[in-house]
Amino acid sequence: MNNVQHFDTVLVANRGEIAVRVIRTLRRMGIRSVAVFSDADRGARHVVEADTAVHIGPSAAVESYLDGKRILDAAHRTGARAIHPGYGFLAENAVFAEDCAQAGVVFIGPAASAIESMGDKIRAKQTVSAAGVPVVPGRSDPGMTDEELHRAALEVGFPVLIKPSAGGGGKGMRLVHDESALTDQIAAARREARSAFGDDTLFVERFVTRPRHIEVQVLADAHGNVVHLGERECSLQRRHQKIIEEAPSPLLDAQTRARIGSAAVEAARAVGYTGAGTVEFIVSADRPDEFFFMEMNTRLQVEHPVTELVVTVDGQRGVDLVEQQVRVAAGEPLPWRQEDLALDGHAVEARVYAEDPARNFLPTGGAVLAVHEPTGPGVRVDSGVRAGVRVGSDYDPMLAKVITWAPDRAGAVHRLAAALADTAVLGLQTNVAFLRALLRHDDVLAGRLDTGLVERELDALVADSNTTPEEVYVAAALERLLAAEPNGPVVDPWDVPSGWRLGEHAWSTWRFAGADGEVHVRVRGRARDAEVSVGTPTGGTDETHRAAAEMHGDVLTLTYRDHTHHYRCAHVDGTTWLAAEGRTWALAEHQLLADRGAAAGRSDGLVTSPMPGTVLVSDVVAGQEVQLGQRLFVIEAMKMEHTVTAPIAGVVTEVHARRGQSVGLDQPLAVLVAREED
Repeated sequence: MNNVQHFDTVLVANRGEIAVRVIRTLRRMGIRSVAVFSDADRGARHVVEADTAVHIGPSAAVESYLDGKRILDAAHRTGARAIHPGYGFLAENAVFAEDCAQAGVVFIGPAASAIESMGDKIRAKQTVSAAGVPVVPGRSDPGMTDEELHRAALEVGFPVLIKPSAGGGGKGMRLVHDESALTDQIAAARREARSAFGDDTLFVERFVTRPRHIEVQVLADAHGNVVHLGERECSLQRRHQKIIEEAPSPLLDAQTRARIGSAAVEAARAVGYTGAGTVEFIVSADRPDEFFFMEMNTRLQVEHPVTELVVTVDGQRGVDLVEQQVRVAAGEPLPWRQEDLALDGHAVEARVYAEDPARNFLPTGGAVLAVHEPTGPGVRVDSGVRAGVRVGSDYDPMLAKVITWAPDRAGAVHRLAAALADTAVLGLQTNVAFLRALLRHDDVLAGRLDTGLVERELDALVADSNTTPEEVYVAAALERLLAAEPNGPVVDPWDVPSGWRLGEHAWSTWRFAGADGEVHVRVRGRARDAEVSVGTPTGGTDETHRAAAEMHGDVLTLTYRDHTHHYRCAHVDGTTWLAAEGRTWALAEHQLLADRGAAAGRSDGLVTSPMPGTVLVSDVVAGQEVQLGQRLFVIEAMKMEHTVTAPIAGVVTEVHARRGQSVGLDQPLAVLVAREED
């Protein structure tokens, strides 16, 4: 610790969970931290936890977190001698790294030349191939036109991947199975790559069947030392983006692990790499001894915690990769040799996103009402969310990561499922229940992974998302009753909303809208000792059951049908939010149904936005005739595109959205009328 004097202040040029994670390491190292924030992030968790914070611009990332001049100005104003970029935003921006060097500020990452070499995937493949690292067959000639890409795809053979040369995270990547879709997919890939990275250069490579995504963590210093810290398996993905990662991979044997680690080291050496980086490989599940270089991420990875939890140094488990990044950037040599490093046990990470898996993982959003994160032996949470903030469409929807360690893989997976059951974010929909279902899948438990598993099994994995157990409606009704009941002893029975009347208690009815439509809960008595029945507007049941509820903090305890349930609970604007066992339910009270019903009843061709975002393409005008499934709009949110198609064949009677307009979840975009109604 005594030689960490090169930097007394470090600016963290990022947001969310990675900014919080870096700030905590800086504090442990005795280094003052500076956070930066946009309009959307006022009061965000990373702003609160830093030693000081600087506002750098509007919510749009291009005017804040992607504005290198503003970030360097913030560094100078706060006396920061170094900048940690995290991941995303400017982390792999060679121009920004060079600007830092010119400004006399240390960029905690590799040199601009290494970022350029590996940031351009075409150049990267050529560089590592020359160093003897195997690469996936394909065509990566610089600056290929659409026609050249088309011919290259035919030469390589379907299925092929159309990939952007710049950037990462799966953005702009397209899997094409036959020639008929090739032209449209090339155009879409160019458009998305241009939007995400400002560079629409594409290349083509063979799609490996039953592919597994395995990456190797490397560390290198400025003194010529390079080591690897084992591999991570990242095959469980959606939209070409990882959702569950683990270390080590259950696929590789010791011999292959040594070979792939050595290949990663050679790839880093080939570009004179310094700092922490990740070399990504694709491995066929059918040929686990054969691996191909995909790309190198010249930054810290989202999934770095699983490596930190399993790597041992001289028999002591646990490393801090952020600390090593800081030390390497300060000019220190690596403290280890390759033979000093080993792996112990197994770690698994799950990414918690604000998204709806049942709607093809479309981003969600809203005000965070409450957050509960798991604790316990072998459990770690890296989080950027807290109550009171609003999750919008300006940035990536990842909220937090839940990571667990155990002596073996089965134990780590089981512990992660339990930790997710104790995770709750109230106020918006998340993917936590989906993650738990995925962890219980037979192939995942057995380690039979590939990048297509989630897509193949999605329907089964989200099968329970459209159902709400009966007891959840009872819990919501009794929570409302508890909120209305007076505290302390009852003096006047008319003050208690228990249905009490002269002669006998009457029934009170609570009406909720959930995934099952409108449900009525009839209650007689007080919340701590009630009689309830559950039904629907068209018919219910005369069957009644005893129920009792108590609230302790934000936890509602319900006893119903001889079972006790515990729910994290919050209520706002007529909606009761309940969370238990990783699932979250939002039950809107009856008065909110009228507006929704009126909107839905306007037309059988009401077209609404499937997510909050920006209208990128608008292909309709009033009076236009459209066919079923025809593209009407393209909505962009968090650098992802979603095509909105016509739900019926008919005539466009109203258009409510134009190109460039911001829209909310379920906001009307257009109205269609079927031709026979016209």
